Amino acid sequence: MVLGGRAITDIVITHHARSRWADRVESEKTGFHDITEFLWSKLRSNSIRTYYKNEQDVFLIDDDLVMVCEFAETVKPGPQPGPPTYKMIVVTFLGRMSETMELRDLRSYYSWLRHSRRMTLIKNSRKRR
Repeated sequence: MVLGGRAITDIVITHHARSRWADRVESEKTGFHDITEFLWSKLRSNSIRTYYKNEQDVFLIDDDLVMVCEFAETVKPGPQPGPPTYKMIVVTFLGRMSETMELRDLRSYYSWLRHSRRMTLIKNSRKRR
């Protein structure tokens, strides 16, 4: 399967991604096998696309579910003919845009999160004085 110009041969789900999956996506099928099976089916049906044109690590599944991935080139012993293959490491699932309106514009969402965290830190430092 090809995603973002990379040939995917393996999918790795991090523990953080699994916990986010259980919290934000699915409450019944929460095993690593269930999640990878779901992702393989979406890769086969070309239902995964990049969130932004130039973005390399944020993806949309069925134009709704937002997922963050990293890619690592697979290393095989001996000479490697052909293009390189990659394993897709799912870092986290941010949630569904249909349920969380803030996910429609990630850049402003992250900007808001940074600002709110900074304001919380400022308030807490005032209390300590």
